[in-house]
Amino acid sequence: LDFSPAAVEVARTLALDLGLPVEIVESDCYAAADILGQGMFDLVYTGIGALCWLPDIDRWAKVVADLLVPGGRLFVREGHPVLWSLDYQVTDALVIAHPYFETDDPIIDDEDTTYVETETRLLNTVTHSWNHGLAEIITAVMRHGLRVTMLVEHLSVPWAALPEQMVSAGGSEWVLKDRPQRLPLSYTLQAIKA
Repeated sequence: LDFSPAAVEVARTLALDLGLPVEIVESDCYAAADILGQGMFDLVYTGIGALCWLPDIDRWAKVVADLLVPGGRLFVREGHPVLWSLDYQVTDALVIAHPYFETDDPIIDDEDTTYVETETRLLNTVTHSWNHGLAEIITAVMRHGLRVTMLVEHLSVPWAALPEQMVSAGGSEWVLKDRPQRLPLSYTLQAIKA
């Protein structure tokens, strides 16, 4: 499920090329249960960098609960709210610059680059994002009938989020090169629908 027609087209092409019987649907995530059907899924997976684009974490948690069958599982691997609150322009220190907690107003960035390794500059440079505190996420999930079965905070993240301050930890994971135990960079959350 993706709201971007271009992303849906690429995903459909990849699925065809790989011979995978995957249905790819264009939709806003908040309409997912209406489009895909309620109580139809054993697993809802939310990957890194997804939740920051959503203004309302409680609304997302309701959609997850609506999508899952009883006993169905939510699996989230996401950038930690502390990481999302850092000022990425400061390259020699860890500086909190953005809200840790969800706010009505978005965090607005204007950058012509992306986290994807490319020399190409973006034409559409303004983005709006929202942070959600860890307790806000857990409370929203529980409020909508899911039981949290695991929460792990990780010292690593699968991209060089702060390139000047990070080193490879092997595989695709990156850690702070100076005292990595200072803060979590990502987390994994699992929950089961009652």
